[in-house]
Amino acid sequence: MRVDRFDFELPPECIALRPAVPRDSARLLAVTGDRLSDHSVTDLPGLLGPRDILVFNDTRVIPAQLTGTRGDARIGATLHKRVDLRRWQAFIRNAKRLRIGETVDFGSDVSAEAEARLDDGSFILRFLGDEPVELLLERAGTMPLPPYIASKRAIDARDADDYQTMFAREKGAVAAPTAALHFTEGLLASLAAAGIGSETLTLHVGAGTFLPVKVEETDDHRMHSEWGKIDAATADRLNAARQAGGRVIAVGTTSLRLLESATGPDGLIRPFEGDTDIFITPGYKFRAIDGLMTNFHLPKSTLFMLVSALMGLETMQAAYGHAIRKNYRFYSYGDSSLLLP
Repeated sequence: MRVDRFDFELPPECIALRPAVPRDSARLLAVTGDRLSDHSVTDLPGLLGPRDILVFNDTRVIPAQLTGTRGDARIGATLHKRVDLRRWQAFIRNAKRLRIGETVDFGSDVSAEAEARLDDGSFILRFLGDEPVELLLERAGTMPLPPYIASKRAIDARDADDYQTMFAREKGAVAAPTAALHFTEGLLASLAAAGIGSETLTLHVGAGTFLPVKVEETDDHRMHSEWGKIDAATADRLNAARQAGGRVIAVGTTSLRLLESATGPDGLIRPFEGDTDIFITPGYKFRAIDGLMTNFHLPKSTLFMLVSALMGLETMQAAYGHAIRKNYRFYSYGDSSLLLP
């Protein structure tokens, strides 16, 4: 399909620069088939049914944004994906000033050597010294807010909490699974009281989630890969929930992509550990999920293609048009949608 079919005009004032306070006070657009209705996230228990199960991503965002120098050149690095204990794949700003074998000084006694350059233009950085890389990042890194926020305001202390979900446990993401930012302990209690269950999996979201689609045809786009894990017990419980008549509702496109990667043609979710580069576009047959809660995505992005695959392109164009007219807040810190095909 042509990528420009997934384009739409978004007024800049629709982009949220801070999350709703409290988190579950954000607005929620329910799309059921082709019917639209306006709600708050606190209404979620009444929009789902008993035996439904929400699946959250428990990845934790690390301070993966680094700024340093190589000689007199200023170098920026956004970590994307761990390679091993000391090496990370990273997207580099001012990459023309960095050559293989050179070292970038990120300050606070943190430095890394550029070991290789990959076909997509990213680099492999090897962090020097013996301290765990996680400690180095805590010292020298900042929260990797998306470009559409970071270009409009400075990253500050509030973002260290605002950009983590309440489920964040497994360190390794460089972007938040933002649909889950709307959840609070009170909302989880209300969901449980309504008979709605929850499970967690882990997908370490990479910086590639923000890369623009630069090709004209979706078939020509090369999807980034991310590491994820679903254990056997979680897979068994999710399969049992569906067999008992419940629906599996992914909270966020990251949870959805991992669930679909772990599910066979028979519709059974299996244990999974490894990389996935699944790219979901219209025509895809969903196997694992029965619905999706997700924020509003960028024009011509792989994530808008994913929601269009789930609900239909015309339905999502209508839903986004409605959201813009009704002043919903878009993107990572914005409002949410509940998509039930």
